[in-house]
Amino acid sequence: MTIPAAGRRLDQLLAPEYLFGLARRPIDEVRAMRAEAEQEETDLSYLRRLLQGRLDILRAEQARRRGEGPGGSLIDALPGILADDRSAPRGFGRHAAVEPSQLDSQRRLVESLVTDSELSDPGRHDDDTLARLVDVLDHEEREVSRKRRSVQAVMDALSAEIGRRYRDGALDVGDVLSGESPEA
Repeated sequence: MTIPAAGRRLDQLLAPEYLFGLARRPIDEVRAMRAEAEQEETDLSYLRRLLQGRLDILRAEQARRRGEGPGGSLIDALPGILADDRSAPRGFGRHAAVEPSQLDSQRRLVESLVTDSELSDPGRHDDDTLARLVDVLDHEEREVSRKRRSVQAVMDALSAEIGRRYRDGALDVGDVLSGESPEA
């Protein structure tokens, strides 16, 4: 099962024609496009983290079974399993000021892949079932990550266009600071 596109916004952002004629578009439109891409990136980042959290739990159970994981119960080990001690930032995308906009639908999507009952007691599953659950979530996490990277490329193109306009003198930093919005 593959996670469907998060709706029309993602489809539009990743359509080849989305960035056509960017240099001729009004700056307000380019900024709106960048904000739209930023929101989608944040939503995908949140969905990715939901998947990663569930994967972390299931992989910890696999490690526990091999004698490599934390001792004791999986419940007791949850704070350590879900702790984000990696050095690279994870979570809500590149711009923490943007909140995820599709929290409920993203949770439902992840839960449809692996139901809460399957996660609530991973120890009750045999090794093959646990491996299948990990494979499903791992596949989906990779797909969401791929889409997120594609959206980030769109964001980069939009930011580059805005930067080009400042460099070329079509935009003035003073306009941004004063709250004015030029037509360029």
